[in-house]
Amino acid sequence: MDTQHYHHGDLRRTLLEAAAASIEAVGVEALSLRQLARDAGVSHAAPSRHFRDKQALLDALAEDGFNRLTAFLHEATHENATTPAAVRRRFDELARSYVTFALAQPTLLSLMFGLKHSPDARAELLAAGHASMELTMRIVVAAQEVGAIAPGDPHRIALVAFATFHGIATLSSGGLIDGTSADELVATASELLWRGLQP
Repeated sequence: MDTQHYHHGDLRRTLLEAAAASIEAVGVEALSLRQLARDAGVSHAAPSRHFRDKQALLDALAEDGFNRLTAFLHEATHENATTPAAVRRRFDELARSYVTFALAQPTLLSLMFGLKHSPDARAELLAAGHASMELTMRIVVAAQEVGAIAPGDPHRIALVAFATFHGIATLSSGGLIDGTSADELVATASELLWRGLQP
């Protein structure tokens, strides 16, 4: 390889970021390792140091997407919630942040969940995919501990919340919510869910 072209301190990160942008622009099928290498200014063989083929890149992209999603949600909900009002704010921020992330990169989100539920999903991808749900469950448990919401299976509650806000993001990104803003729907859904969870 022409080492003068291998100028990135972190080629793996460069390729992942470029791939994430590429799939939003042209779709997953059009993603090309060779094109990413050209765009990065490295030899066509350089990406193979990190990804043996396109599928390996997609797997890494999905895992990285989940890691970034969890970090984004954690940053939005890091408040130390010890009162009903605080846990409610955390729940609202979780909902808003999830939909914000989803609407910013809908193709990536579809890839993430599609590969996570593939029969041959890698263990690392599954672990990354479960992390955001675990964060949601912790918020539910915290709300139950301060009496803000009723007792119940935190996993089931978290799953219903996820399904609700994922659905809003999916419909909104597809232009299927008839002129209503995603923010309005998120606020309404959050209010209805929270009200239904009251003790």
